[in-house]
Amino acid sequence: MTHVILIGAPVDCGKRRRGCLMGPDAFRTAGLSDALAELGHQVSDLGNLAPQPVAPPLDSPSHLHALAENIGWCQTLRHAACDQAPQGLPIFLGGDHALSLGSVAGMADVAATLGRPLFVLWLDAHTDVHTPLTTTSGNLHGTPVGYITGRPGFDAFPPVPNPVPLSQIAMIGLRSVDPDERSFLTDGEALLVDMRTIDEIGIVRPLSEFLDRVAAANGLLHVSLDVDFLDPAVAPAVGTTVPGGATVREAHLVMEMLCDSGLVSSLDLVELNPFLDDRGRTANLMVDLTASLLGRRVFDRPTRSAV
Repeated sequence: MTHVILIGAPVDCGKRRRGCLMGPDAFRTAGLSDALAELGHQVSDLGNLAPQPVAPPLDSPSHLHALAENIGWCQTLRHAACDQAPQGLPIFLGGDHALSLGSVAGMADVAATLGRPLFVLWLDAHTDVHTPLTTTSGNLHGTPVGYITGRPGFDAFPPVPNPVPLSQIAMIGLRSVDPDERSFLTDGEALLVDMRTIDEIGIVRPLSEFLDRVAAANGLLHVSLDVDFLDPAVAPAVGTTVPGGATVREAHLVMEMLCDSGLVSSLDLVELNPFLDDRGRTANLMVDLTASLLGRRVFDRPTRSAV
């Protein structure tokens, strides 16, 4: 049995399209706590957190959206990770992907205190390795991997004393990568698995090889699951739709492999925008995937009414 700690992170400042504010409560309404409790886990819900108040930084690029609020959320969620990870398995209920600025940085600090490396599995259509200096949109939900790997340009944010090396990051499901991000990632250190690779060789081999590396290093594993990892045909409730994403079967396979590995120490559920959902379809799928990660087997998946 695992002590699962639900941390509501209604981050809605990482981009301009609103709606992710409602994400944490949509996960609750879709029955996340009950689904995990039925699997035998102890579940604690800390409710929804709030960003620390931060004065707007001076001399920052003017096109950055809600910079001070993003910094405040980074501080709040970093502290939450450090406080809660020793108590169990924290699940950060987003909220847009800017929440990972704090959740992953916090988990890197936790790993460092334990003398263990942190590995990150980024399940996303995007790499999110921009910085405040390279993002043309000014939307900071595209910067968390840049921040936690120590890219320059984050002077307004808290320092990252324990950056995660690219060699300890796997990105699976990629299909929309900007030129600057591609240039930064061409050194080959990060494991990059785009949808063509998955079409050609499947998802098992690259994920298995990455999990073997985590196990061999006695690492902690943080999983960051973006709704747009999934194909928008099955998960429409996201503002960054990119066709050709993972199928329901592929996503459940990933979650069950993660469960079998026993390596996952923390989880982000991000970019759920209930305003764009179809009768809770995406929220229900994300809950089902989380249940698969925490022990629900393929034979145990619920049958859902079509109406």
